[in-house]
Amino acid sequence: MWRKVCTCEFGTAKLMKSRHGIAVVAVAVLWISAVDLCARDGSKDWIVLNNCRLITNPANDGDSFHVSVGPNEYLFRLYFVDAPETDEMTPRRLVDQAKYFAITVPQAIEVGRAAKEFTRQKLSGSFTVFTHMSDAMGQSRLERFYAFVQTSEGDLGEQLARNGLARNYGFKAVPPGLKNSRLEIQKLQQFEDEARQEKIGGWGINVGRLNTRAPSPIAFSVFASEQKPQPPATRPAHSTVPASPKPTPSTPIPATTPAGPNKSHAKAKTPLGRVDINTATEKELTTVPGIGHVMAARIIAARPFRSADDLKRVSGIGDKKYAQIRPYFQ
Repeated sequence: MWRKVCTCEFGTAKLMKSRHGIAVVAVAVLWISAVDLCARDGSKDWIVLNNCRLITNPANDGDSFHVSVGPNEYLFRLYFVDAPETDEMTPRRLVDQAKYFAITVPQAIEVGRAAKEFTRQKLSGSFTVFTHMSDAMGQSRLERFYAFVQTSEGDLGEQLARNGLARNYGFKAVPPGLKNSRLEIQKLQQFEDEARQEKIGGWGINVGRLNTRAPSPIAFSVFASEQKPQPPATRPAHSTVPASPKPTPSTPIPATTPAGPNKSHAKAKTPLGRVDINTATEKELTTVPGIGHVMAARIIAARPFRSADDLKRVSGIGDKKYAQIRPYFQ
C-alpha cells in the first residue's frame, strides 16, 4: 500500500524527500486505508435495496442466491438460517445437516432442493434486501454478502424455518430495527419447533410431508430500518464488489455448486452413516468424512469385502484412518 501510493498517487522523488511531502503521503495513506476498510468490512448502517429481483442461476439454493438491483448483480447469503445442500459436493456439511434433521444424506439433499424451489417461488416477485455488505465468503467469482430478505410475506429466513426447510444456524447480526439478535434467534427456534411438531419439510420427509407447508399464515416480522432506503446508484462504493474482500471474523458458510439432476437408487436407500462397503457408489463413499475421490476409487477396486473390517487392507487406510471411517460402514 505504501509503495503504491508513493509511486502512483504522489509520484515525484522531490516531494518524497521533503517533510511536507512525507506528511501529505501519510495523510493520503490513512485516508485510502479508511475507505478500503469501509468497502471491505461493510457499512455500519443498513443498506436497503428495494425492487430486487431473483436472477436464475444454477448455483442458487435455499439460502444463497443471485439478485439484480437495477443494472447491478449481487450474490446474497441469508443471516441466521442454513438450508441443506443441493448436491454431494460438501459431504461433511451434508452429514451434519442430515444428523440435525435426523434423516439420511440423500434425504437432506432432497430437503435442500425443496428449499431452493421454495425460495425461488417466494422471490418470484420484487423483494427488499437489508445488508451491511459483510463478506459471506463462498466459491463464486462474485463476492457474496450476508443479508436479510423481505418478501411480501415477511422475512425469507423465518419462512424457511417455519416450513422445515432450514435450521436455526448460521452467521448472526442484529436485525434492522432491533437492539439485539436474541429475539430473532428465539423466534426462529419457535418456528423450527413448530415445523418439527407438525412434521413438515425436513422434519416430515420420512412420512411424505416434505412439501407440506405451514397450515396457516404466520405473522412474520418485517424489519424496520431507521435509515431511508437508498438505491445502489447513490452508493458507488457498492455498485461493484471489492477486489480483495476481508473475511468476517466468524466461520464462513461455504457456497454450493449446481445440483446434479439425478442420484443413484442405491444411494437413496442408504441410511445416514451406514454405507454398504460392497455396493456404495463413488459419490456415496465420498460422503463419509475422511474419504475423498481417490480413496473411494481404491475401495471400489479392492472389492469384494467379507466385511467392513477388511478396509484395513485398502492402500492408504491405516489404523487412524480406519478408526475414523469404520463407524460409517455396515
